[in-house]
Amino acid sequence: MLSTPGDATTLPIRDTPAASIRARLWKRGERADTDAATTAGKLAFGVIVLFSLLLVVMAANRPSLLSPTSHIGFFPRWMAGPLGGLWQGLTNNGTTLKYWFSGSIVVMYASYVVALRHAARMPARWAIGAILAVHLIFLLSPPLALTDIFNYINYGRMEVVHHLNPYTSIPIVEPHSDPSFILSNWHELYSPYGPLFTMLTFLVVPLGIAGSFWALKLILAVASLATIWLVWKCAKLLGRDPVSAIVLVGCNPVVLVWGLGGDHNDFLLLLCVMLGFYLLLRAHDQRMPSDTEPANAAAQSSEKRGAVERLRSWLLPLSALEIAAGAAFVVGAGIKASGAVLIPVVLVSLLRKPRALTQVVLGMALAAVIIAALSLLAFGLHIPDLSTQSKLVTNESVPNLIGLAIGVGGETEGLNHLSKVVLAAALLGCCWMAWRRRESFTAAAWASVALLVTLSWVLPWYVLWVLPLAALSDSRRLRRVTLALGVYLIIAWAPVSALVWNDIGFHPERTSLGRLHQRAVKELLN
Repeated sequence: MLSTPGDATTLPIRDTPAASIRARLWKRGERADTDAATTAGKLAFGVIVLFSLLLVVMAANRPSLLSPTSHIGFFPRWMAGPLGGLWQGLTNNGTTLKYWFSGSIVVMYASYVVALRHAARMPARWAIGAILAVHLIFLLSPPLALTDIFNYINYGRMEVVHHLNPYTSIPIVEPHSDPSFILSNWHELYSPYGPLFTMLTFLVVPLGIAGSFWALKLILAVASLATIWLVWKCAKLLGRDPVSAIVLVGCNPVVLVWGLGGDHNDFLLLLCVMLGFYLLLRAHDQRMPSDTEPANAAAQSSEKRGAVERLRSWLLPLSALEIAAGAAFVVGAGIKASGAVLIPVVLVSLLRKPRALTQVVLGMALAAVIIAALSLLAFGLHIPDLSTQSKLVTNESVPNLIGLAIGVGGETEGLNHLSKVVLAAALLGCCWMAWRRRESFTAAAWASVALLVTLSWVLPWYVLWVLPLAALSDSRRLRRVTLALGVYLIIAWAPVSALVWNDIGFHPERTSLGRLHQRAVKELLN
């Protein structure tokens, strides 16, 4: 049968001259798109690195609001770091610095979004180089944003130098001549930090104030890089693009500026969490076949065996990877209690894998016993003071904004209880998601989102709780929400925001509830 000129099936398209031309043009267009994406990505990485350096040089130049532990007449060289005094002509006008600082973060975040968009087409060396560069820059930075690192140091010195249990004594009772007392600010607050982290601060006390400061900065920077490396390894095990994953985690300006720049212990928590997930992925291929049977087949099989035999098959042989994974999650909670939120999600995701679940629970139990014993030796029967901090309210936290929106002046006690109910319901939903999907990255990320938006006392670097999990999830919606959270936190915490709120007449601190919230914070700061 003769074909007609319009019959597209008579001759393969690849053999026609026109098709050949179109193919060459398409390849050129694809190459051009790739080149454009690569160029845009490189520029975005360059902007993030450049503005990170700008922010640190600004903060290290002289005492200013950018480094709140400094003040006129006090900005020692050891605190300013090696980049101190490099920009002698920089303005010391507080309002100008607020605009420079806030504008730099906005530019960095826009570049971060561009880098994420093109990360999949970027050479890995560019992403890795940018991440290493910004970590080095913020390692050399003076303390930015808040003063938590000196609270860490002070609680450690209370126990080692002054023999005061930070879980039973508030810093105000220690000798005020201690140099860490002057630099810290939570003087009326029992330590809210986990026992493992508090014991870590004991180890740096012999280094002195300056040595403790730089040792903790180094530990936190290494923890951040190790977390990013684990994200890379997990992404490869999951068959996902590792470059996009590490860019989402390692180039986020909110985390870089307020997290690394502010030197917060959340990096140690996330290192333990990601280690736990990585070990679970590694153990996946080593599980016994019976542990990967469908639930109904496993149930039918179990009817033919005694309970003791089943339990023995779940316990033996021991799985070092899964036991270590369970231990890692509990160690994270021992560093910072917020890590405990993820534990039920992880356990529920393993319900259809009884052997894996048994091994992980065994690891969690062993770690919990060891941590409890160490805590008992160091602090007696006392635990971190989480109840006091949970009652504090930041002006732009979601519960407080809801209270303002409905006309009650901020977060009431009723809204606080409602937030806890919402968080509990969200965690149940995340557990169900983990059980249904048989994986916990997406569900754990949503659980972290729920925790962040229901907290009364929310701080910008808390977005770090979500980032590694969102990077390994297959949910685009989750990543969009994560990016939106970053925008929200920048708006809430950028220094220039206070000027904007004043211009538009937004004063949450002036309502009757707002004044009570501010008074509660000031009483603890003393």
